Amino acid sequence: MNMNGKVFIFSAPSGAGKSTVVNHLLGKYPGQFEFSVSATSRPPRGSEQDGVEYYFISADRFRELIAQDAFVEYEEVYEDRFYGTLKSEVERIWNAGHVIVFDVDVKGGVSLKKYFGDAARSVLIVPPSMEVLEQRLRGRGTDTEEAIAERLAKAQWELDFASGKFDRELVNDRLDNTFALAEDIVDAFLLNK
Repeated sequence: MNMNGKVFIFSAPSGAGKSTVVNHLLGKYPGQFEFSVSATSRPPRGSEQDGVEYYFISADRFRELIAQDAFVEYEEVYEDRFYGTLKSEVERIWNAGHVIVFDVDVKGGVSLKKYFGDAARSVLIVPPSMEVLEQRLRGRGTDTEEAIAERLAKAQWELDFASGKFDRELVNDRLDNTFALAEDIVDAFLLNK
């Protein structure tokens, strides 16, 4: 695989603001970045389309591709429920002259950084505190108490697991400040600083 392209990996616990930051960067650098579309063995939901939200493939086909070493990384989340990044997707984006953006969970982010090494800049977006994260999750008004407790426990585990494994940690405190810091990280990497 040609490794002359660049990769940004953004990871965060649920509710830390990862998608907000990534979407800001996509708008700020139009035509430069492209999301890596993951493959999954789960069926499409609602209006999801193959090749847009995911590449939808059967669990059997997923196993064949694993055996052919076709993935950068993959995970079997539940039995027969796979998610992964195809090497062909990486090639496609680099061949188009774009920088790859991964918006992934913390474990995925660590795996991707190991794989891409210096071609990647990995950024962990963290909440200012667990208290703030709890307020944000409650503010969404979408989760039960039980779900909030589960998300907070998972977030704490992810932050502990991720400690020291990312190139940069970005505390999402004030959004305008977070955006400016994210742009600095991107500019420095794109300019090879």
